[in-house]
Amino acid sequence: MAAKPDAETEAIRLEINGVNPVPDNERHGKAFDIFPVWFSWNVSILGITYGIYVYSLGLSFVQAIIFGIIGYYLSSTLVGILAVGGTRTGLPTMTQTRYAFGVHGNRFPALFAYISNTGWQITIITLASTTGADLCAKLLPALCATPEGSYNLPCLAVWFVICLTLTMTVAVYGHQLIVRVEKYIALITGIMTAIFLFMLLPKINFSALGSQEGAGFVTCIGGMVMAMTMVGLGFLNCGGDFCRYLPKKSPAGGIIFWTSMGISLPVSVLLILGVLLADSNPELTAAAASEPIGALTAFLPLWFFIPFCVVIVISLLAAAMTGVYSSGLALMAVGVPTNRIVTTLINAVIIALGTFYLLFISDSFLATFQAFLATVAVVMGSMGSIQLVDFIRQKKLNWDPLLAQPQDKGGLNFRWGAVLSLLIASVIGLGTISSWDPNIAKMTGFLLPESMQNSVFTTANVGVIVSMAVSACLYSIWTFILGKDELPPTLRH
Repeated sequence: MAAKPDAETEAIRLEINGVNPVPDNERHGKAFDIFPVWFSWNVSILGITYGIYVYSLGLSFVQAIIFGIIGYYLSSTLVGILAVGGTRTGLPTMTQTRYAFGVHGNRFPALFAYISNTGWQITIITLASTTGADLCAKLLPALCATPEGSYNLPCLAVWFVICLTLTMTVAVYGHQLIVRVEKYIALITGIMTAIFLFMLLPKINFSALGSQEGAGFVTCIGGMVMAMTMVGLGFLNCGGDFCRYLPKKSPAGGIIFWTSMGISLPVSVLLILGVLLADSNPELTAAAASEPIGALTAFLPLWFFIPFCVVIVISLLAAAMTGVYSSGLALMAVGVPTNRIVTTLINAVIIALGTFYLLFISDSFLATFQAFLATVAVVMGSMGSIQLVDFIRQKKLNWDPLLAQPQDKGGLNFRWGAVLSLLIASVIGLGTISSWDPNIAKMTGFLLPESMQNSVFTTANVGVIVSMAVSACLYSIWTFILGKDELPPTLRH
């Protein structure tokens, strides 16, 4: 009998599971194992800029901290709840959503999930590339810097190729390698970020805190919504991707807790620092809008700047690896007949094009980043609300795998209640939010009268929450009040 491969051998084996259920004999681990994956994804210095962005809506520093953290924990708890479905079914999140939408009906949310994941990777790899190029410009100015002292285009291009190659290499191997790598990255980035925060404290002018007056309730809700879109809502489409290898009977409470803590704990600490910096350093908000990481590392002494920039790149690539892995699964869930190698190559091409836009076309990182998050969050948040409501039905049906199959194999191609609820809610959401990016703005705000185009409700993107509530209500009425279960023939009684 052949010896069982050890953990190291298993970690470097190419994952063969795609959108199929993970067999019981391949499941292992405990709920805590997913904590390092989420922690390493969210411990990046980028979390400080999130606090600056929430504060920039006009909230006081106390309001920004309170409503930002509430937004983080609410949205990350939703990710944890939806992740339970991955453990119970063994399916990636955007394949399990076929239970609610049907196989063909699921193509629409799966496509937006792919766009969401890919957009995040474009943002992350852009930041990793510029951070690496900035480091080289300081160390090798004759080779890598412009006369003004910033990095030159050849240096930036080399770093982009390095970051993209490393990300795709790990992502293509799949779940086991990612989980193993992320444990070490979480430890390294956690320690270095703690040191950085300690060095950052003297930059906070505590005597100047309170310079910005408090905002109204709607603006505070807007800060909460922005926090939700920057963190939790962007992960609704992939929580189950990292829980599907856990044993089927793993406690739901543990999955929810460790997922939520892995996401929200690091970003909450970083948000507090970001808000305090923004309130006591007004110039920092403007600088972070165009170059978020450069603005926060400019004060560091060279002896720490060098290793910390390397750690920043590593932490950003950790997030990119998991994101590219999930985006590949989402693309398979759309119905593209391919494998992980091909989806990784597709991701590489799209990320390259998106990064070009962010680096050379967009006028403001903050404007494009915020606009992308809010726009995609409308669809992802609505999808998550429907899936959350549908868990009631799925649990009663014992997470039957037939629910994720095409109609000719015992499932359904469309579940019209979910599909129509998502479409209606998405239109309402996009029509009631605004965008700071002039290109994305053409797709938003079309339901608002001119008098509300610049209102707090619109600029704070409260329409994201409205779309989530509408989708949940419509689907609940269709399924539980009107009794439209829409079950395949094999499961009807």
